[in-house]
Amino acid sequence: MADESSHASTDPSRRARGAGGKRRKPRGKHSKALVITACTAAGLVVVAGAGAGFLYFKLDGNLKGVDINAALGTDRPANVDNGSMDILVLGSDSRSGANAKYGKDQGGARSDTAMVVHVYKGHKKASVVSIPRDTLVTRPTCTDSRGNTVAGGSQQMFNTAYEVGGPACAVKTVEKMSGIRMDHYVEVDFSGFKKLINTLGGVDITTQKAINDNKSHLHLPAGKHTLTGEQALGLVRTRHGVGDGSDLGRIQLQQAFMKALIKQIKDVGVFTSPTKLYDLADTATSTVTTDSELNSVKELAGFANGLKGIGAGDMKMVTLPVQYDPQNPNRVLPLEKEGAKVWAALRTDQPIPAAATRDSAGDKGAAGSVVTAH
Repeated sequence: MADESSHASTDPSRRARGAGGKRRKPRGKHSKALVITACTAAGLVVVAGAGAGFLYFKLDGNLKGVDINAALGTDRPANVDNGSMDILVLGSDSRSGANAKYGKDQGGARSDTAMVVHVYKGHKKASVVSIPRDTLVTRPTCTDSRGNTVAGGSQQMFNTAYEVGGPACAVKTVEKMSGIRMDHYVEVDFSGFKKLINTLGGVDITTQKAINDNKSHLHLPAGKHTLTGEQALGLVRTRHGVGDGSDLGRIQLQQAFMKALIKQIKDVGVFTSPTKLYDLADTATSTVTTDSELNSVKELAGFANGLKGIGAGDMKMVTLPVQYDPQNPNRVLPLEKEGAKVWAALRTDQPIPAAATRDSAGDKGAAGSVVTAH
């Protein structure tokens, strides 16, 4: 894991600024979106089967929702309907309850994994932008779960937004960074991730070299593997076993694993197996938290079903352009001009230009080539 300290320098002369601008948004009762993260891809894709009548009310009762719209009000980027959609996907690192085995609870969950998933008009392809948890950003003023105001500030670690203000603050922080309104929010924690992978029957990967990381408890020789939920969790948490030992290398592993997971979902034929479909739908609806507009089986069914044709080859996965903080190697700073190009492309529903990430520390590591699908 990255350095667990949530306290960053407060030097006002060094600010991480996001791009501004407008955005588009199709929304409504039959909205559909793609959720691409190791923990939620399987669950939300297969929830398409819920509309077929498999214990509808049981699945509906499994769901947990957060009313992001009510929490944020009107202080958000504009909604612009051009047929595309954006979703913030978070993996929570809560150590409470079933997650206690993964470390000591230090006072609040943080966003261990954060991705903005942009689904292009027509819903045939997508771009995924990973935001490093250790990125120093300008966090806006938020309201916590008790209704208390939490002051914002510059040079704050990105993952503290979730810690101090929950999902709504995480969404608000991303929207301020990007100038893009998030249409939906999806979250899953460690134990939910494991359960989804185990229900799927594991995920097949090939490691190009051995991975040994005592901190994530993952030890894999080079070769082919079918990862259990525990092993998959170890892989997406691994930092020290590959690359330069940073969170940026871990993000590359997460992106490689997601592609393998998406391929696995299609290969096992969950859309033609009612039993597998229901098991995965039941698991997914029990383990994910969504925004209130997806907090029903009907909405999730349409949400997922319309995008089940998007495969791993239809997604471009990048990391927000960053550089290592010269004052603290455990933190990264956004590359302002390059990041602006990434967000501008998504706002206008255009492909992310290669030049936007060419000089980013996040795209220079070798960790992404260590894991492939098979």
